[in-house]
Formats: sequence, C-alpha cells, structure tokens
Amino acid sequence: MSSLVLPAGVFVISVILTGLLRALALRIRILDVPVDRSAHSAPTPVGGGAAIVLLSAASAFYFYADGTLPHSIFMALLGAYVIAFLGFIDDLRSIHAKWRVPLHIAAAIWSVAWLGDVAPIDFGLVSINSQWILQPLAVVALVWLLNLYNFMDGIDGIAGSELVCVNLVSLFFVINSTDYSVTLIIMVLGAASAGFLAWNWEPARIFMGDVGSGFSGFMLGLLALITMQQGSMTVWSWLILLGVFVVDATITLLRRLLVGERWYVGHTSHAYQHAARHYKSHGKVTMTVVLINICWLTPWTVASVVFPKLGFFLSLLALGPLVMLALKFDAGKSGQFAMTD
Repeated sequence: MSSLVLPAGVFVISVILTGLLRALALRIRILDVPVDRSAHSAPTPVGGGAAIVLLSAASAFYFYADGTLPHSIFMALLGAYVIAFLGFIDDLRSIHAKWRVPLHIAAAIWSVAWLGDVAPIDFGLVSINSQWILQPLAVVALVWLLNLYNFMDGIDGIAGSELVCVNLVSLFFVINSTDYSVTLIIMVLGAASAGFLAWNWEPARIFMGDVGSGFSGFMLGLLALITMQQGSMTVWSWLILLGVFVVDATITLLRRLLVGERWYVGHTSHAYQHAARHYKSHGKVTMTVVLINICWLTPWTVASVVFPKLGFFLSLLALGPLVMLALKFDAGKSGQFAMTD
C-alpha cells in the first residue's frame, strides 16, 4: 500500500466518520451541556474521538491479520482500546475515580507486560537500567499520559492538533525504522486525528470526549515505549515533544494538590484555559501551541535524538521556558487570570 494512499484514505474516512458520529450524537442527545466552568456556550456533541479509536483499531487488526504487526505490539495495543471503552462509558455515564483509576492501572500493566523490557533511561552521567524500576515507571507514565491528555482537552482544537503535531514529528524518526508496523500505526493515528480536527477546530462542532482523549494519551505513551525499545527515539525526545501538555498538566496538578483540591474533579485552572479566557479565543491559543511545537520543541526533539547522551540536559533547556510560561498564566490557580508584565 502506498505510503501516501494510506494516510490520505484514513484522513478522508475520519472526516466522514466524525461527521456521522456528530449526527448520531445529536440524534441520541450525547451532548456536552455547558456549566459554569465550561469553555463553550452551547450544547455540543461529544465522542468524536471514537473516529480515531475505530480507525486505529481497524488498522491494527488488519495489519496484525496480514502479519505486519507483531503479536506483542498488537496485544499491548489492546490496553489502549480498553482505555477507549472506559472513556466511552465515562462519556455516557461518569465513572467514579475509585473505579476508573484502578482500571487504568490494570490496562497499563497489561500493555507494559506485553511490550517487555523498557529501554534504559540515560541521564548523561548516570542511567536507570533496572527493569524493577523501569517497568513500574512505564506503568505510571502511561496512566499519567492518558489522564493529562484528558485534562488538556478543554478548548477547541488543542487535543487534536497536539496529536497531529506529535505524530508528524515522531513519523520523521521512525519512518526508516526496522519495524515498519510502528510507522503504519503512527500514520493512521496522525491521519485519523487530522480528520477529526476538521470538525473540532474553533468553533468546534464536536468534542473528542473521554473516549478519544484517554486513548490518545495512552497510545502516545505506548508509541514512546516502542520507539525507545527500537532506539529511534528516547524518553527525553518524547518528553520534549509532549512538553506543552506535560508542563501545563503537571504544574496544574501539583498546585491543586498543594492547596488540598481533589485532582480528579473538573476545573478550569490550566494555563491554556486561563489564556483562552484572557484572549477570548480558543483558536489563538491552539495555534500558539502548534507554533511552539513546530518552532521550539521540534528542533530540541531532533537534538535530543542526535545527541542522546545530552537528552536530559536538552529537555531542561527546552521545557524551562514552558514552565515559566505556565506559571505566568497561573497554571493551577483558580479564579480569573490577570496578565502581568
């Protein structure tokens, strides 16, 4: 199958499928009804991320059936589809965190177990090589990524555009890897998210929903683990590439925990949410995130792959300004943000 035909076909199908899901959501009233903390003002269909999930699942089963996708990777991907199913249930009827989080952990343990040994983490001067440390870290990382992606899916276009950007950049590194199946997975995920984004850009006509956001974060985590195993990318290149989401979500969570707020309760205190209210535009904030990804984080990601021994130090340089930006926009602080000089 031509390398261009596959993503082009997936993109077109994703656009059509997302539109059909929107029509279905309107018909059966699966809507996100605005509340005081909502970033939108009118009831909006939710669950558009299911298009990304369905296309990813269909392609995974196809590539597994024709022998392209290795058994271990296929089995690991099943954990992501469990996460998507839980997200779908959560979109229809909220699942309490006391049930949701253990299920997330179980799915992460399943996927990490099937992927096998986690690649060592090189800090330059020292490295972590023990699987007794690395595998639990991988489980925690997967659970954190799926939740942070959910947290960051709060304004039009931001989650979909992040997914497109990350997949395009990672595709650059894996396209010549020895395992062609990873290239195909990334192609499908990126093209499907682009098709969804056609409906989700400001003003959004459908939202991703938990079915798509949790799945997206978990899938990116799995791709990180796989590419680290293969040596095409490092933990630091992924940390840099996901920098905007990781920094905003982490600082916001830490600040909320420090003041005793429940981390799993909905809120609007992320830096990107403060910025969207300040500039009265979702599109401006989302485009800024895209530009940061392309103009700032991508070059640092390339550097971290070219100079893997310097990855830890390069990530500090890449993420430092993002930390300052998140603090400037009061990440984690409730109330109205006021721009300061």
